Amino acid sequence: MGSLPRNLELFYDVLSPYSWLGFEVLCRYQHIWNIKLQLQPSLLGGILKDSGNLPLQVPRKLQYLRSDLQLQGQHFQVPMQFPKDFSEIVRKGSVSAMRFVTATNMEQPEMLTKVSRELWMRAWSRDEDITQPQSILAAAEKAGMSAEDARALLEKISTPQVKNQLRETTEAACKYGAFGLPIVVAHMDGQKHMLFGSDRMELLAHLLGEKWMGPVPPALNA
Repeated sequence: MGSLPRNLELFYDVLSPYSWLGFEVLCRYQHIWNIKLQLQPSLLGGILKDSGNLPLQVPRKLQYLRSDLQLQGQHFQVPMQFPKDFSEIVRKGSVSAMRFVTATNMEQPEMLTKVSRELWMRAWSRDEDITQPQSILAAAEKAGMSAEDARALLEKISTPQVKNQLRETTEAACKYGAFGLPIVVAHMDGQKHMLFGSDRMELLAHLLGEKWMGPVPPALNA
Protein backbone atom coordinates (compact mmCIF):
# COMPACT_ATOMS: atom_id res chain seq x y z
CA MET A 1 0.00 0.00 0.00
CA GLY A 2 1.13 3.51 -0.76
CA SER A 3 1.45 6.28 1.77
CA LEU A 4 -1.64 8.20 2.76
CA PRO A 5 -2.33 11.46 0.90
CA ARG A 6 -0.99 14.61 2.53
CA ASN A 7 -3.67 17.17 3.35
CA LEU A 8 -3.37 20.54 1.62
CA GLU A 9 -5.55 23.50 2.50
CA LEU A 10 -5.89 26.26 -0.10
CA PHE A 11 -7.20 29.52 1.34
CA TYR A 12 -8.47 31.79 -1.42
CA ASP A 13 -10.73 34.68 -2.39
CA VAL A 14 -12.16 35.31 -5.87
CA LEU A 15 -11.08 38.93 -5.46
CA SER A 16 -7.48 37.73 -5.71
CA PRO A 17 -6.22 36.92 -9.23
CA TYR A 18 -3.20 35.13 -7.83
CA SER A 19 -5.58 32.91 -5.87
CA TRP A 20 -7.06 31.89 -9.22
CA LEU A 21 -3.64 30.82 -10.49
CA GLY A 22 -2.88 28.78 -7.38
CA PHE A 23 -6.36 27.27 -7.46
CA GLU A 24 -6.02 26.06 -11.04
CA VAL A 25 -2.56 24.59 -10.48
CA LEU A 26 -3.62 22.62 -7.41
CA CYS A 27 -6.79 21.43 -9.13
CA ARG A 28 -4.57 20.10 -11.93
CA TYR A 29 -2.12 18.41 -9.58
CA GLN A 30 -4.56 16.96 -7.05
CA HIS A 31 -4.83 13.74 -9.06
CA ILE A 32 -1.11 13.62 -9.88
CA TRP A 33 0.47 14.27 -6.51
CA ASN A 34 -0.33 12.21 -3.43
CA ILE A 35 -2.44 14.93 -1.84
CA LYS A 36 -5.93 15.58 -0.57
CA LEU A 37 -6.93 19.13 -1.49
CA GLN A 38 -9.27 21.07 0.78
CA LEU A 39 -10.56 24.38 -0.57
CA GLN A 40 -11.00 27.07 2.08
CA PRO A 41 -12.99 30.13 0.90
CA SER A 42 -11.71 33.12 2.87
CA LEU A 43 -12.06 36.89 2.89
CA LEU A 44 -9.02 38.74 1.58
CA GLY A 45 -10.18 42.05 3.06
CA GLY A 46 -10.27 40.56 6.55
CA ILE A 47 -6.79 39.11 6.20
CA LEU A 48 -5.34 42.39 4.90
CA LYS A 49 -6.92 44.31 7.77
CA ASP A 50 -5.80 41.81 10.40
CA SER A 51 -2.21 41.79 9.12
CA GLY A 52 -1.94 45.53 8.44
CA ASN A 53 -1.18 44.88 4.77
CA LEU A 54 -2.67 47.87 2.97
CA PRO A 55 -3.37 47.42 -0.78
CA LEU A 56 -3.15 50.12 -3.46
CA GLN A 57 -0.44 52.02 -1.58
CA VAL A 58 2.45 51.59 -4.03
CA PRO A 59 1.78 53.08 -7.51
CA ARG A 60 4.74 51.30 -9.09
CA LYS A 61 3.43 47.97 -7.79
CA LEU A 62 0.04 48.61 -9.39
CA GLN A 63 1.72 49.49 -12.67
CA TYR A 64 3.71 46.26 -12.53
CA LEU A 65 0.64 44.22 -11.65
CA ARG A 66 -0.97 44.76 -15.04
CA SER A 67 1.93 43.30 -17.04
CA ASP A 68 2.62 40.62 -14.46
CA LEU A 69 -0.91 39.22 -14.56
CA GLN A 70 -0.87 39.16 -18.34
CA LEU A 71 2.31 37.07 -18.36
CA GLN A 72 1.14 34.91 -15.48
CA GLY A 73 -2.11 34.17 -17.28
CA GLN A 74 -0.21 33.06 -20.37
CA HIS A 75 2.24 30.96 -18.38
CA PHE A 76 -0.43 29.26 -16.26
CA GLN A 77 -2.82 28.97 -19.24
CA VAL A 78 -5.56 30.81 -17.37
CA PRO A 79 -7.68 33.23 -19.44
CA MET A 80 -6.84 36.29 -17.38
CA GLN A 81 -7.47 39.87 -18.46
CA PHE A 82 -6.67 42.89 -16.33
CA PRO A 83 -9.89 44.83 -15.53
CA LYS A 84 -10.36 48.40 -16.67
CA ASP A 85 -10.71 49.72 -13.13
CA PHE A 86 -8.72 47.58 -10.71
CA SER A 87 -9.11 50.01 -7.82
CA GLU A 88 -12.90 49.86 -8.17
CA ILE A 89 -12.87 46.07 -7.89
CA VAL A 90 -10.79 46.32 -4.71
CA ARG A 91 -13.07 49.04 -3.33
CA LYS A 92 -16.23 46.97 -3.87
CA GLY A 93 -14.64 43.92 -2.28
CA SER A 94 -15.92 40.38 -2.33
CA VAL A 95 -17.97 39.91 0.83
CA SER A 96 -21.19 38.85 -0.91
CA ALA A 97 -19.38 36.69 -3.44
CA MET A 98 -17.34 34.88 -0.81
CA ARG A 99 -20.37 34.39 1.42
CA PHE A 100 -22.06 32.77 -1.57
CA VAL A 101 -18.99 30.59 -2.17
CA THR A 102 -19.02 29.67 1.52
CA ALA A 103 -22.73 28.79 1.36
CA THR A 104 -22.00 26.68 -1.70
CA ASN A 105 -19.27 24.84 0.19
CA MET A 106 -21.64 24.21 3.09
CA GLU A 107 -24.67 23.13 1.07
CA GLN A 108 -23.40 21.91 -2.31
CA PRO A 109 -19.65 21.24 -1.97
CA GLU A 110 -19.62 19.39 -5.30
CA MET A 111 -20.28 22.78 -6.96
CA LEU A 112 -17.56 24.69 -5.11
CA THR A 113 -14.84 24.41 -7.76
CA LYS A 114 -17.08 25.40 -10.65
CA VAL A 115 -18.76 28.30 -8.84
CA SER A 116 -15.41 29.69 -7.63
CA ARG A 117 -13.94 29.44 -11.13
CA GLU A 118 -16.90 31.18 -12.72
CA LEU A 119 -16.66 34.10 -10.30
CA TRP A 120 -12.98 34.46 -11.19
CA MET A 121 -13.94 34.31 -14.86
CA ARG A 122 -16.37 37.18 -14.38
CA ALA A 123 -13.99 39.41 -12.43
CA TRP A 124 -10.63 38.57 -13.99
CA SER A 125 -11.40 37.39 -17.51
CA ARG A 126 -14.54 39.22 -18.64
CA ASP A 127 -14.34 42.31 -16.39
CA GLU A 128 -17.85 41.73 -15.05
CA ASP A 129 -19.39 42.51 -11.68
CA ILE A 130 -19.32 39.97 -8.83
CA THR A 131 -20.95 42.10 -6.12
CA GLN A 132 -24.59 42.36 -7.16
CA PRO A 133 -27.08 39.54 -6.47
CA GLN A 134 -27.91 39.08 -10.16
CA SER A 135 -24.19 38.84 -10.99
CA ILE A 136 -23.68 36.11 -8.40
CA LEU A 137 -26.75 34.23 -9.60
CA ALA A 138 -25.52 34.46 -13.20
CA ALA A 139 -22.14 33.03 -12.19
CA ALA A 140 -23.74 30.15 -10.28
CA GLU A 141 -26.06 29.26 -13.14
CA LYS A 142 -23.25 29.44 -15.69
CA ALA A 143 -21.30 27.08 -13.42
CA GLY A 144 -24.13 24.57 -13.76
CA MET A 145 -26.20 25.25 -10.65
CA SER A 146 -29.95 25.37 -11.07
CA ALA A 147 -31.59 28.79 -10.79
CA GLU A 148 -33.67 27.52 -7.87
CA ASP A 149 -30.64 26.27 -5.94
CA ALA A 150 -28.69 29.44 -6.68
CA ARG A 151 -31.48 31.64 -5.34
CA ALA A 152 -31.81 29.47 -2.24
CA LEU A 153 -28.09 29.80 -1.51
CA LEU A 154 -28.13 33.53 -2.17
CA GLU A 155 -30.83 33.90 0.47
CA LYS A 156 -28.53 32.24 2.99
CA ILE A 157 -25.54 34.56 2.61
CA SER A 158 -26.84 36.90 5.31
CA THR A 159 -27.46 34.12 7.84
CA PRO A 160 -25.29 33.84 10.96
CA GLN A 161 -24.22 30.34 9.95
CA VAL A 162 -22.68 31.46 6.65
CA LYS A 163 -21.20 34.66 8.07
CA ASN A 164 -19.63 32.77 10.97
CA GLN A 165 -18.19 30.08 8.71
CA LEU A 166 -16.49 32.63 6.46
CA ARG A 167 -15.21 34.50 9.49
CA GLU A 168 -13.83 31.31 11.05
CA THR A 169 -12.04 30.28 7.87
CA THR A 170 -10.57 33.76 7.48
CA GLU A 171 -9.41 33.73 11.10
CA ALA A 172 -7.84 30.31 10.55
CA ALA A 173 -5.82 31.74 7.65
CA CYS A 174 -4.69 34.60 9.88
CA LYS A 175 -3.61 32.16 12.60
CA TYR A 176 -1.48 30.34 10.02
CA GLY A 177 0.26 33.66 9.39
CA ALA A 178 -1.51 34.88 6.25
CA PHE A 179 -0.98 38.48 5.16
CA GLY A 180 -2.60 38.03 1.74
CA LEU A 181 -3.95 35.28 -0.48
CA PRO A 182 -3.57 32.61 -1.65
CA ILE A 183 -1.90 30.57 1.04
CA VAL A 184 -1.38 26.82 0.99
CA VAL A 185 -1.05 24.96 4.26
CA ALA A 186 0.53 21.51 3.97
CA HIS A 187 -0.08 19.10 6.84
CA MET A 188 2.83 16.65 6.99
CA ASP A 189 4.15 14.41 9.74
CA GLY A 190 2.30 16.31 12.43
CA GLN A 191 3.63 19.67 11.20
CA LYS A 192 2.03 22.52 9.31
CA HIS A 193 3.84 24.40 6.55
CA MET A 194 2.34 27.65 5.23
CA LEU A 195 3.35 28.91 1.78
CA PHE A 196 2.17 32.22 0.37
CA GLY A 197 1.45 32.98 -3.26
CA SER A 198 0.82 31.17 -6.53
CA ASP A 199 4.56 31.20 -7.32
CA ARG A 200 5.50 28.77 -4.54
CA MET A 201 4.22 25.62 -6.24
CA GLU A 202 7.70 24.35 -7.10
CA LEU A 203 8.69 24.82 -3.48
CA LEU A 204 5.51 23.01 -2.45
CA ALA A 205 6.48 20.07 -4.68
CA HIS A 206 9.90 19.99 -3.02
CA LEU A 207 8.28 20.01 0.41
CA LEU A 208 5.97 17.15 -0.56
CA GLY A 209 8.69 15.17 -2.30
CA GLU A 210 6.68 15.31 -5.52
CA LYS A 211 7.71 16.19 -9.06
CA TRP A 212 7.00 19.69 -10.37
CA MET A 213 6.15 19.61 -14.07
CA GLY A 214 5.20 23.24 -14.57
CA PRO A 215 1.84 24.95 -14.17
CA VAL A 216 0.27 22.70 -16.83
CA PRO A 217 1.54 19.16 -16.20
CA PRO A 218 2.02 17.01 -19.31
CA ALA A 219 -0.60 14.53 -18.11
CA LEU A 220 -3.25 17.16 -18.86
CA ASN A 221 -2.06 17.50 -22.44
CA ALA A 222 -1.88 13.76 -23.18
